Amino acid sequence: MAKHIYMAGIFNVIAGIMGLMAAFLVFALVGGAGLFAGDPEAFVITSTVGGVIAAFLLVISLPNLVGGIGLLKRQPWARPLVLVVSIFNLADIPLGTALAIYNFWVLTSPEATEHFRSAAPAHT
Repeated sequence: MAKHIYMAGIFNVIAGIMGLMAAFLVFALVGGAGLFAGDPEAFVITSTVGGVIAAFLLVISLPNLVGGIGLLKRQPWARPLVLVVSIFNLADIPLGTALAIYNFWVLTSPEATEHFRSAAPAHT
């Protein structure tokens, strides 16, 4: 199961990076479209819309990235974070759904539960 936890981490990091790239691309294309229009009002509108969409994509992509890095480092907080993020990924058909199903399968298995329980630091 350790290999599957590692792969889930890799897949979540990739999903997070793809989301960050999409945010940059949307901001550049939508914001840049107003520049080519030559109308200052159009530039303000398109850059605002592009910025809002890019911010939304950043907000939904960063938890994937952070959770994936946490899984790779076997951090106990990463498991619940990725499980919660996976609920939202279900709506991202088809790749997000596939990633979410894989995350649920890997991270809710008894082996993963024990793996993260043994990786958690003991409190004194």
